[in-house]
Parts: sequence; structure tokens; C-alpha cells
Amino acid sequence: MRKFQKAGWAIVRQKGSHVMLTKPDYQWTLSIPQHNELGPGVLRKLIRQADITIEKFNRL
Repeated sequence: MRKFQKAGWAIVRQKGSHVMLTKPDYQWTLSIPQHNELGPGVLRKLIRQADITIEKFNRL
């Protein structure tokens, strides 16, 4: 979640175990589950939805 915030996403709300993030110039809302570990497929999908490359995500 911190890496998405460093990339410009902001927390707007939380419902249950999911936190919703938005970005002013982007049409999607990211829904990030608050678990100890995320599966690689879930993380990859979130990175793709955020329009960030995996390399940039790892640098954050």
C-alpha cells in the first residue's frame, strides 16, 4: 500500500478488509486487500491497474 501511495494514489475509504485508493487523473479505483501477504497474481493485477511497471513498483 505504501508503494502505491508513493506513486500518487491516495486512500479514500476502507470497507472491511479492503482499502480503496484513487488518483486524481486516473479513472480506476484500486481495492487493496489488507492481508499479511498478497498472492503474486493479485499484486500483479493491482500493479497493472495502477498503470505502473513492475520495475517502477520495485524501485518504490
